[in-house]
Amino acid sequence: MEVRTPDPDPDDQASNDGALPGVGPGWLSDIELEQVRRRMPILYVEAVPVRVDGLGQVTEVGLLLRANAVGEITRTVVSGRVMYGETLRDALFRHLEKDLGPMAFPQLPASPVPFMVAEYFPIPGVSAYDDDRQHAVSLAYVVPVTGTTEPRQDALELTWMSPAEASSPQVAADLEGGRGALVRAALASVGVLP
Repeated sequence: MEVRTPDPDPDDQASNDGALPGVGPGWLSDIELEQVRRRMPILYVEAVPVRVDGLGQVTEVGLLLRANAVGEITRTVVSGRVMYGETLRDALFRHLEKDLGPMAFPQLPASPVPFMVAEYFPIPGVSAYDDDRQHAVSLAYVVPVTGTTEPRQDALELTWMSPAEASSPQVAADLEGGRGALVRAALASVGVLP
């Protein structure tokens, strides 16, 4: 699995403090990131976007459709790194807006406690989650979305599915890096796993 999270502010050089050109503050260049990935786990946030009814029950789950580096069409959830000096809440909001568009209006949780901590390894079989680039630790959240979604960055579309569809073996097979298990855990955490 290869997921590229581009620099969110590539033109912001105001506080670059001598860092490499084209690298925003609090971010790593591609070379620096590769070096760090070989030495330590990287912290991520992941969000499973949902639609809820008036009683707060999950009625739909949003999964992103994207093409990976080798041209395969896969599904995934909102995901991305936490920058140095960035709060979890800010990182979660930034990635939700980046992947779903500025009019998605996500309702961030009142508490920064995730429903799950997922650990991704470059070696398959160590955990249910794998990422051939790195060892990563991800804090996963279920986030209600109330606005209009318009996927951006490398996402082709956002597909809204019922909880039963999103937790099906067919959809799980399309989710990269073992995220089928993550979506099932998300649905279980809000009481709608079929």
